[in-house]
Amino acid sequence: MTASVAAFGLLGSLVTACGALGSGGTTLRLVAPEYGDSPATSSKAYWSQLTSAFTAAHPGTKVEVTLYPWADVDREVTRMVQEGNAPDVALMGAYSDFAAQGRLYSAGELLPISEEANFLPPLAEAGTVDGALYGLPFVASSRLLFYNEELFDKAGAKPPKTWSDLKDAAEALKKEGVLYPYALPLGPEEAHAEALIWELSNGGGYTDSSNGYSIASRQNTQTFRWIKDNLVTPGLTGPVPPERLNRQDAFAAFLRGEVGMVNGYPSLLDEATKKGMKVGTLTMPVSDTLSDGKTPPSVGVADWMMAFKHDGNRELVGSFLDFVYEDKNLNEFAGRYHLLPSTVSATETSQDSATDTGNEQFLTALRTAQLYPVNDPSWLQVSNTIKQNIGKAVAPSADPKTVLEDIAQQVRVIAQQG
Repeated sequence: MTASVAAFGLLGSLVTACGALGSGGTTLRLVAPEYGDSPATSSKAYWSQLTSAFTAAHPGTKVEVTLYPWADVDREVTRMVQEGNAPDVALMGAYSDFAAQGRLYSAGELLPISEEANFLPPLAEAGTVDGALYGLPFVASSRLLFYNEELFDKAGAKPPKTWSDLKDAAEALKKEGVLYPYALPLGPEEAHAEALIWELSNGGGYTDSSNGYSIASRQNTQTFRWIKDNLVTPGLTGPVPPERLNRQDAFAAFLRGEVGMVNGYPSLLDEATKKGMKVGTLTMPVSDTLSDGKTPPSVGVADWMMAFKHDGNRELVGSFLDFVYEDKNLNEFAGRYHLLPSTVSATETSQDSATDTGNEQFLTALRTAQLYPVNDPSWLQVSNTIKQNIGKAVAPSADPKTVLEDIAQQVRVIAQQG
């Protein structure tokens, strides 16, 4: 998920306009995650404003919005589908299992060609299955390495360009008493993101050139062995074992000034700026053995809109999504949560505005980013397996190769079952 925090539990339904639900295809049901962390930042306000504007422009229509916490939304939508009560539109972290079941409209069935072509290429590619766009990217983020400039200056450290540079900087920070020279969140909250960032910086990743899973590839094994030997074992990753350090805890420590370096996204930069911190950002340093001279892609993450097929709902769903993806509406949501819009035109509009100027570097990274293999129907289960286990690869008594091979075997079973 791209939301910076878990939801605080503001649940329930928001119904716009009046009348009986399900009357002649005039009611649209949307299920979405809660992006806010307090009543003041709840997503409910955004959807209330947007759906009121939509129904005003489309007399006789109704929109029902149900919000769930991020931790629950995928499971709740899956439950609705299994019970034969799928919403018209859902916003969540995965889509391809529903596409594989033939339950979703493609973008070509709902939107004009010009709008379908307006999605940023890396996001559109990740949303495509068998040549058709089923996962409509909504908001996104990319990841960059954050470093505390004041701690770096005090330690005499330089912004790293290679893994060796990163190790040198971490050693200098440790000598100055920095609690987490490099925060390595491989805990189950979002270990799959941190792992992929490191894998890409060594020419690896979760999939190979044929789009098959390559969890235990030579490059990935080298990556985790280097992390263990050069960062974890020397005590450069802080007091909490990486397999138990979650992203939010790492971010909180960074905002307290206890972290020298951590991989982050736009909302963390916004929070740090509001606290008056001096933060530098750069692309992830590359492995010293990466000799092709090319800059590896950053990690990109997107949240996905999907439209479920129901008798008589295609026209209403198409009109609603056309409205949702208007530049002003998309940028309004992205701006609220310091995320990135998913379309070319909204991105250009966002760059032209005076707000969130710090987003430009993340937008640049997103244009060439690599996303998770979300167009594989098994990804939801695969990602959970990675999140729960990959931190073990850098544990003191572990052999990285053995851990990765164990994960790869579990992934093979999941893929075969799918």
